[in-house]
Amino acid sequence: MALKRRNRVEATFAMSSMTDLVFLLLLFFVMASTMSSPNDIKINLPTSRSQHATRPLVAKVFIDAIGDYSVAIGNGKPQAILPEALDDYLAQIQAQDSTMSVALHADGDVAYSKVVHVLDIVNEHHMKLVVATKKP
Repeated sequence: MALKRRNRVEATFAMSSMTDLVFLLLLFFVMASTMSSPNDIKINLPTSRSQHATRPLVAKVFIDAIGDYSVAIGNGKPQAILPEALDDYLAQIQAQDSTMSVALHADGDVAYSKVVHVLDIVNEHHMKLVVATKKP
């Protein structure tokens, strides 16, 4: 009696390991995207020993190392603005809320004339100004 062996090769693919891999990649990219914001403005703030906290509702004026201006209200995203339009923008903010203060986030390498330009505009509109610094 001759027994024949039948070796069948099944053409199936185990998807469980592939779904695990895709899930891990998805999880990695979701976590990595929440930790980094490509729209953040890179500013090297000057250091200061004195620290004073402002109230949370402030208008933030950013001046980066190359001299570009951006503004944000509260925790909103910074939006680019021309230096000539900053005066009108701060006037609109002051008309909405006269008690709002301005936080100036100027890079340590920016020209002093640009900082004075913002100081003049804020002083003209009788708003409070806080210069943002980092701890030494």
